[in-house]
Amino acid sequence: MVSRVVVGAHYGLRDWLAQRITAAIMAVYSVIVAVVLLFGQPISYPVWRDLFAQGWMRVATLLFAASLAWHAWVGVRDILMDYVKHDGLRLASQVVVLLVIAGYVGWTIEILWR
Repeated sequence: MVSRVVVGAHYGLRDWLAQRITAAIMAVYSVIVAVVLLFGQPISYPVWRDLFAQGWMRVATLLFAASLAWHAWVGVRDILMDYVKHDGLRLASQVVVLLVIAGYVGWTIEILWR
């Protein structure tokens, strides 16, 4: 019998689960937005503004943006770890991706709560 010793960062299960949970959150948000758009009033700027003036919609949108950011980070990080072999280039790429994602989340917060 072969005894297997598992070593390393153990990203597998946690990241697999994170991808599934964030995908489910984004799917639920997409269905909610689709229902609001299809069965609500015809969309105009005042209707759109009133929809996002409600606290629940801003919180739901922020949760969607955070889920999208985490989902994207896990996916891009895995791609970079698989295909970028030079350590310095991989680290620099990951830092750039993290800064861009953080910038997008910050921009979303600014839009939702300015």
